[in-house]
Amino acid sequence: MFFSFVDELRAAGIPASMKEHLVLLEALDRDVIDRTPEAFYYLARATFVKDEGLLDRFDQVFAKVFKGIASTYGVQTGEIPEEWLKAIAEKYLTPEEMEAIKSLGSWEEIMETLKKRLEEQHERHQGGNKWIGTGGTSPYGNSGYNPEGVRIGGESVHKRALKVWEGREFKNLDSTRELGTRNIKVAMRRLRRFAREGAADELDIEGTIDGTARQGWLDIRMRPERHNAVKLLLFLDVGGSMDPWVKLCEELFSAATAEFKNLEFFYFHNCLYEGVWKDNRRRFQERTPTWDVLHKFGHDYKVIFVGDASMSPYEISHPGGSVEHFNEEAGATWMQRVTNTYPATVWLNPIPEEQWGYSQSVRIMRELMNDRMYPLTLAGLDDAMRELSRKT
Repeated sequence: MFFSFVDELRAAGIPASMKEHLVLLEALDRDVIDRTPEAFYYLARATFVKDEGLLDRFDQVFAKVFKGIASTYGVQTGEIPEEWLKAIAEKYLTPEEMEAIKSLGSWEEIMETLKKRLEEQHERHQGGNKWIGTGGTSPYGNSGYNPEGVRIGGESVHKRALKVWEGREFKNLDSTRELGTRNIKVAMRRLRRFAREGAADELDIEGTIDGTARQGWLDIRMRPERHNAVKLLLFLDVGGSMDPWVKLCEELFSAATAEFKNLEFFYFHNCLYEGVWKDNRRRFQERTPTWDVLHKFGHDYKVIFVGDASMSPYEISHPGGSVEHFNEEAGATWMQRVTNTYPATVWLNPIPEEQWGYSQSVRIMRELMNDRMYPLTLAGLDDAMRELSRKT
């Protein structure tokens, strides 16, 4: 079983060497954990997973190899028996019957009721309109029908679930998935470069020990506090086709603000032109000339554009192509000025990478960025940070 576990880990792209396998066996032999599935799960995870982005993948492999030894990890109440998650039958309803089924109401009401069901229910249930089960009209379960519900296990049938409940603890950390604020912070830390600046007001423990040993008496040494020396310029596309990505951009902005003290941000629409702004409510009254930005911030700044690059190609290639005003110079001209001024420049695109080829404007913008366009996923952001770190 353990050998198949290692093989499955490798097949899933998780580095699993024989050394780690032997470490796991030695830990089990020395009884370093309680003999419970949960303790073994955490031991195996600590042994094999060295990258947060692989946690979800590990959960899937563990569930596949050791299926049946535990249904969830770290959950003490409201356990959902595995057999409930197997669709035994589907209840076929006429269109009239489907129309007659009423949803519980708002998202908050549905999730609150689900919580109560988990506390009250102690056995498997099939059919019906209240309990969590299969083949019924309850808002909770699978293989039945409800216009608004929470699918628990099983496969999607009617595509009507508001939420899908899965047992994997680290689903949002999969490197192929969209980001959350915490995940963005983790990826952005690759870009940080520390320097010691200012007054020497922090105790240098290593220097003090070394000096004391050399001098033969207490030699207290101080040093400046460490600061993140990276300077970042963030250009955010707003409005129009970017509206569906507002939440994701907010998370990126929040994470960048937390990680970088030397951060400046500006907004633009579709393509960069002669003016940018900081307040979307006064975007036409209070604009900052793009020339001023290029002259004010030095070449050592790292630049990140965030946008879907989805627009008419003329908005990039022609003067007057902007949908909001008459731009005297083409957007491509301004983009080239930015990339010439700042060697460390990347573009983050929230649209899935496999769809980029269908958009002419995305292809043009990618060329202007010298192919430094990356998808806004954990893996894409990690690649972008590596690229920025290479540029000096």
